[in-house]
Amino acid sequence: MFEKFEEKKLEYKKLEKELSSPELLSNREQYRLKSKEYADLKGMLVQYDQYLALVNEKKSLEKMIEEESVGSEYSLLAGKELESVNIAIAEKSKQLEDILLDDDKTECSRNVIMEIRAGTGGTEAGLFAADLYKMYVKYSASKGWKTSVISLSETELGGIKEVIFAIEGRNVFKFLRFEMGTHRVQRVPQTEASGRIHTSAATVAVLPEADDVEVDIRTQDLKIDSYRASGAGGQHVNVTDSAIRITHLPTGIIVSCQDERSQHKNKAKALRVLKARVLEKKREEQRKTISDNRKKQVGSGDRSEKIRTYNFPENRVTDHRITLTVYNLANILEGEKALDEFISAIEAEDRKLRLGTVT
Repeated sequence: MFEKFEEKKLEYKKLEKELSSPELLSNREQYRLKSKEYADLKGMLVQYDQYLALVNEKKSLEKMIEEESVGSEYSLLAGKELESVNIAIAEKSKQLEDILLDDDKTECSRNVIMEIRAGTGGTEAGLFAADLYKMYVKYSASKGWKTSVISLSETELGGIKEVIFAIEGRNVFKFLRFEMGTHRVQRVPQTEASGRIHTSAATVAVLPEADDVEVDIRTQDLKIDSYRASGAGGQHVNVTDSAIRITHLPTGIIVSCQDERSQHKNKAKALRVLKARVLEKKREEQRKTISDNRKKQVGSGDRSEKIRTYNFPENRVTDHRITLTVYNLANILEGEKALDEFISAIEAEDRKLRLGTVT
């Protein structure tokens, strides 16, 4: 842990020099970001310095006790003071652990672009995708977050082929980052006359929204096509070329949007998703370079990883990453705070694993 804070000291000194450079002063947005980073580091290092002061005080008290006669007045007073200092050191050490684990707090505070897609299971998979979408919308409402649809493709029976929506609020990514992966459902479909249990799946992607400074989307790197919104699954069909398809040439990422009647609004929505996907691609590349550390965290961050099973006959929900099972399926799908039980347990496990990488 001490090595991490010593590294932060070096970063702090480096930033101090950068903030006084004419080049940075001329770039208002970069200067704002660097200043915020500098302030965050300063606050972090103040806590570290307080910890070091307590450690030095402990050493001084121990030396005093060693030099004084056993049972003397000074020895007894120093012993009581040492007890208090040891308690303060333990508390401060916990605070420093929290600081290191929350070093990604800027990331955790982001809004989210969530994508839900029907997987294996045909019609039933589409219905399950719709259930998941409703669950997250209701859960967001319980947290006071705002949700807005960016793109929606429905099935004829009320299911969802794909939905992309934004969730805005306080620490959204912190709560939802571990929801990425394959969600599996086991239940008897309404169309199943024999009463056999079917297994279907839907995939969930949770993308933190990108700042313009982080993701440089240049106009010359985009191929933008317009076309006529059509077909079952859109929220409407119109007779103008309002639908937009954007291809990001450097990465090959393609985003389409046809839900709005305005081409301008569809383009704005598509760009919002594109930036989030480009940022996620950058994050994925970073994860590969630190794969050893990533293995010590909960989940792989891959939407293909099976993370949870919703079993209707048993009223059971099981998270496979932490082997947690609760028999409260109805409340969880209703988006009530029962989902918090999973989120809290996963965060606790991730904290325990990550502490092994920083201590």
